[in-house]
Amino acid sequence: MPRSKDLYNYQQNDLKRIFDSIESLDVGANILYQLPTGGGKTVIFSEIARRYIETYRKKVVVLTHRIELSAQTSKMLAEFGVKNKVINSSVKEIPADDDHTCYVAMVETLNNRLNDEKIVLENIGLVIIDEAHYNSFRKLFKYFENAYVLGVTATPLSSNIKLPMKDYYKKLIIGESIKSLIDKGFLAKAEIHRFDLSLQSLKLGANGDYTVKSSDAFYTNQSMIGKLLNAYMELSKGKKTLIFNNGIFASYSVYEAFSKLDLPIRHLDNKSSATERAEILDWFKHTPDAILTSVSILTTGFDEPSVETVILNRATRSLTLYFQMIGRGSRVLPDKSSFKVIDLGNNTLRFGPWDEPIDWQEIFHFPDFYLESIKSDEDIERDFEYIMPDAIRERFKKTIDPTFNIKERYKEVFAEGGRSKQVLEESIEQHTQMCVENSETVVEARQLAKLLEEEIQYRVQQYTYCIMNNTKNYKEWLEEDYIRKLRANIARQFATLSS
Repeated sequence: MPRSKDLYNYQQNDLKRIFDSIESLDVGANILYQLPTGGGKTVIFSEIARRYIETYRKKVVVLTHRIELSAQTSKMLAEFGVKNKVINSSVKEIPADDDHTCYVAMVETLNNRLNDEKIVLENIGLVIIDEAHYNSFRKLFKYFENAYVLGVTATPLSSNIKLPMKDYYKKLIIGESIKSLIDKGFLAKAEIHRFDLSLQSLKLGANGDYTVKSSDAFYTNQSMIGKLLNAYMELSKGKKTLIFNNGIFASYSVYEAFSKLDLPIRHLDNKSSATERAEILDWFKHTPDAILTSVSILTTGFDEPSVETVILNRATRSLTLYFQMIGRGSRVLPDKSSFKVIDLGNNTLRFGPWDEPIDWQEIFHFPDFYLESIKSDEDIERDFEYIMPDAIRERFKKTIDPTFNIKERYKEVFAEGGRSKQVLEESIEQHTQMCVENSETVVEARQLAKLLEEEIQYRVQQYTYCIMNNTKNYKEWLEEDYIRKLRANIARQFATLSS
């Protein structure tokens, strides 16, 4: 890791831009600095602290939102020669003659000490806020009205839509892009593998993201557990893998399913003790093919460069969380220039590829417009295209072309003045023919019909979009009716053949 004069060129350039802003803006102005996860934010603001103290002869406060981050930040500052003190629960007061030039603190701890007047911080010229997109920091601004505030984040989008960052920061400085850091060898390239999924059973909570309850229900059903296991076995078996979940129940279900196959997996969540967490992370670090399934704990303050695969076993509407999760696999090593991302939540369709250029200035200045532009699950699923898996295609090898375009056929039938139901009837006939021509008996044909259930769901979904009736009950009724008619057609065909 570079120190002081050994900073990379892009980090030196950003340092200059930040200090130029400090010198040109009035005292009390707040500056926001954006840099992708893995770009070295802690390194940069540690050098900022060192240089600011040396130049202006004033003290610096660094704010974090987790105890682990406080310890990591303190260590990094010390490596830059910054004499710092962590204000934690054991620090009740700071003497007037304290000679530390920098203080590192969690928001709640510092707020309590300042509010109770237990400590007095004097001669503070700069406040640095790590992970500034969180809103808890704002309660401390009133204590530092005569200091510059530098917020640092990978995603300058507030975690609370009602408290936009533009209301608290006067200027946004954009750092190097993910693509640029990849091209220059500072970040690993992500190989994205996505699986189209219907997520309309997920519910949105008051915070604008999917609820834990609906996520747990969706991701613990046997179909999704099977998809996860198949994706892992096909794309990541033997690789060090992180699995992100939305709920503890889902993570435990993943743990149990992988354990039954004797795969090396552990579970970690925010209820794990510090000792247990340290032991699990040490195991993960030193086990080459380790799998770690987690909830709400490893998105920040966790750095394990040897991660080879990140599995998003959840959907999110949080751009920040999306970047944080994928960023856990982006660290480079001498023998690692890429990593895999397995997306089981349509996240890359919702936000775009991880390394795609983003106009952070527009998001910063017009967050409402950006949030409203995020694709809904229904819009995402309209563009899905079902591709029959190779294993299933092999079971229908006598069928020359197994495809049937519902949308195109609907347009043709509509133009001809035909009945809309004709489209599904033709689809059922095609599936019937596929099952019959690839079977010797009616029993075998019905077994093949079961393999088509995922495609049937897809075709019915496309049909409901065409007729603009996508209610859950109607769609489920159509699927049941489709399967019932398919089975009846198969039986009729074999009866005809045997007569």
